[in-house]
Amino acid sequence: MITMYGIPNCDTVKKARVWLDQHGVAYAFHDYKKAGADRAKLEQWVDEHGWETVLNRAGTTFKKLPDADKANLDRDKAVALMLTQPSMIKRPVLDLGDRRLVGFKPDVYAAALG
Repeated sequence: MITMYGIPNCDTVKKARVWLDQHGVAYAFHDYKKAGADRAKLEQWVDEHGWETVLNRAGTTFKKLPDADKANLDRDKAVALMLTQPSMIKRPVLDLGDRRLVGFKPDVYAAALG
C-alpha cells in the first residue's frame, strides 16, 4: 500500500492527493498533525534523499526558528527539528514501499506510478 505523509491543509499535499485520485492510485494518508512523525521513517528518508531535501527550509515554521536553531545544521540536528516540528518535513512524502518521493511534481509521480 502506498502511503502519503503530510498535512491535509498544505496546498502541495492537496495537489498531490488530487493527482493520485484522478489517476486512480489508492493510498493511505498519514497526517503529521494527528499522528506525528516516526523517527525511524524520517531517518530512512534522510538516508535516502539527504536531510537537505527532506527539511523544508522554505516554510514559515523553519523561518520562525531562532537563528541558533538554524545555525550549523547537520543530519542529526535536522532530524531532531523535524521530529519536534513535523511541519518542517518537506511535503508530501509518498512512500511507494521500495522508495520514497519527496515533494510533488506531476511528471515525477507519472513516471513512478504510470
